[in-house]
Amino acid sequence: MPDIAHHLGVDRPLIGMIHVRALPGTPFAGAPLEEVIDKAAEEAETLFDLGFDALCIENMHDRPYLPGEVGPEIVAAMTAVGVAVRSAAPSAPLGVQVLAGANIAALAVALAVDAQFIRAENFVFAHVADEGLMPTASAGALLRERRRLGAEHVAIFADVKKKHSAHAITSDVSLAQTAHGAEFFAADGLIVTGSATGAATDAADLIEAKQACPELPVLVGSGATPENIGAMYRHADGVIVGSSMKFDGHWANEIDPARAAAIVEAANSARG
Repeated sequence: MPDIAHHLGVDRPLIGMIHVRALPGTPFAGAPLEEVIDKAAEEAETLFDLGFDALCIENMHDRPYLPGEVGPEIVAAMTAVGVAVRSAAPSAPLGVQVLAGANIAALAVALAVDAQFIRAENFVFAHVADEGLMPTASAGALLRERRRLGAEHVAIFADVKKKHSAHAITSDVSLAQTAHGAEFFAADGLIVTGSATGAATDAADLIEAKQACPELPVLVGSGATPENIGAMYRHADGVIVGSSMKFDGHWANEIDPARAAAIVEAANSARG
């Protein structure tokens, strides 16, 4: 059976996604970096106090994203954010995602801030994202870098047939076959999403991924709400929540403590 607790120390975790404000050099940057760092730490403390089991930091406000890599200023800033988040919620398992598909950068940040996992796009196969063509799967380079850095303790949770992407280039490769590819290339877990940020993950896709790779944890990567999270937990080993805990359910808004608390309550009920 999949054992996500081996990676995060928590069974069937509810993971709160912290959408880090725009970082230096990106088109929507405006606030001083110190303010960006403090806001992420504040959100981390809020979510962990409300009962989220784990946290993940993501440079969501850095749109439009660069495909596959970012500059050293983003790695440095995300590391500073990660250190502050770790300090604000020191016992929370932590993840890192660096958009778009900058998985080696995410690994470097994760190692520096003592994070437990990264969320990796474009791990296997190619696809066309809104950033453009993502032609080269990152698994080979990423796992070699993880070995070189001695960072095998950092788990890699790989998106399969991810949101905000066209998969016509691999239309003859099913979600199950994509999941098999990620498993064969040594992903530590799979993430299944809906079509876009905030779009609900299809239960049929979760089932397909679980049946294809019963030994790997399968996580929900988008669209969890208090109303549907119970159904998601029937098929998933963990759920990542971002947009639905914000005011009006929009990713760019502030965290709504009432919405976030409702998600925790629904998740706890679903998990018994």
